[in-house]
Amino acid sequence: MGTATEHRLAGRLQGFLRGTKKNYSAGHERPLGGYLAAMAGFGVYTAAWSTVVRLRGRPLPDRPAPWDVALTAVAAFRLSRLLSKAAVTSPLRAPFTTYVGPQGPAELHEEARAGAGKDTVGELVTCPFCTSVWVVSTLTAGQLLWPRATRTAMGALTALAGADALQLTYAALVDRTEGE
Repeated sequence: MGTATEHRLAGRLQGFLRGTKKNYSAGHERPLGGYLAAMAGFGVYTAAWSTVVRLRGRPLPDRPAPWDVALTAVAAFRLSRLLSKAAVTSPLRAPFTTYVGPQGPAELHEEARAGAGKDTVGELVTCPFCTSVWVVSTLTAGQLLWPRATRTAMGALTALAGADALQLTYAALVDRTEGE
C-alpha cells in the first residue's frame, strides 16, 4: 500500500517540478536541475569543511577581523578571475566550455556547452561571481584550518591584484600620452 502512495507522491512531485521549470523558464532553456545540484554540492562542501573545523576543535572568531575581510575580498576577486577568465587556466574549463574569443586584458570569453550537466558547470566556471562563492568558502576554511599558509596565499593573490591594477593604469597612461 505504501508503494502505490509513494508512486502517486513521486508522480505529483515530478509534475510539480516540470510545471515549475516550464513556468519559470518562459520558453528559454534553463538548467534548473543542474543549479539545484550545484547548490546541493556547495552545501555538502561547506558542511564537510565545517565538520573538519569542528572535529579539529578550531576556535571560531567572534567576528572576522576587518583586515581579514578585506584580504579575503581582494584575494577572492583575483583567484576567481584567474580561475574563470585567464587563458592559462582554460584547460580546466575546456571540458565544459567553448572558446569564443579574447575578452579584456589577458582574459577569455567562453560559453558553456549544452547538455549533460556541462551547461551548469560551464556557467559556474566561466562566471567570476559564481566562482567567487566557492573561492570565499575555500579561503574561509583555509583561514580556520591553516591560517598562516592561507593568509600567505591570500597576500600573494592580493599583491597580484595590485600588480594587475598597476599594469592597467600604466597601459592607460601610455595610451593617453601617446594619443595626444
